[in-house]
Amino acid sequence: MAAVGGNPAQSGGTSKESAPIEFRSAVEALAGTRLRPEVQLSPTPAPRRLAPYSWAVTATVEVDGEEVADGRLVLLYDPAGQEAWNGEFRIVTMTRAELEHEIADDPMLSEVGWAWLTDSLQTHGAIAGEPSGTVSRSSSQYFGGLADRASSTEIEVRASWTPSDGRFERHLAAWADLLCICGGLPPSMPAPLSLPDAPSLGGVVPMPARRRPRSH
Repeated sequence: MAAVGGNPAQSGGTSKESAPIEFRSAVEALAGTRLRPEVQLSPTPAPRRLAPYSWAVTATVEVDGEEVADGRLVLLYDPAGQEAWNGEFRIVTMTRAELEHEIADDPMLSEVGWAWLTDSLQTHGAIAGEPSGTVSRSSSQYFGGLADRASSTEIEVRASWTPSDGRFERHLAAWADLLCICGGLPPSMPAPLSLPDAPSLGGVVPMPARRRPRSH
């Protein structure tokens, strides 16, 4: 199982001495979270202009030595709160994975991708307020010296939400599960079938097949 090593209050670039106790406690909860073994976390510099205090990690999902998904999670903290957040904390995430062609061509891919996120949060009991985000797909056709590569399609889920329950470890675990699902792995726990946020899917989220390794 993966967890972020090192001094958790310094992993994202905010010094331990200057950070309020609320932020330090949140970071310690995140840094101590135990995740499924396919997920590898690494501390990374956090953006400094979005909030007075911030912390960030990158993640990769590896299966049989191959990387099938990657992403980044940022925790923001503003003691004064921000109106758009409706709170003092905000989680900002990015998730990417390469898709098989039959999945990439699904016209409902964007709705399904967003449902993977909401289902993961619900499954892990993470209460998310003011959620927002985008689900994008991009296709690549290779030429010249790269012409021997097969064409590829990538899904990218960018999302942010306010962790309204103070259980930061649940939010990290939910995001890690989203990474694995986008990478073609099953969720760590049974996901609910009811999808109130995506009624057009008929109440069922189709699970993806195993992805190909990500191209580099």
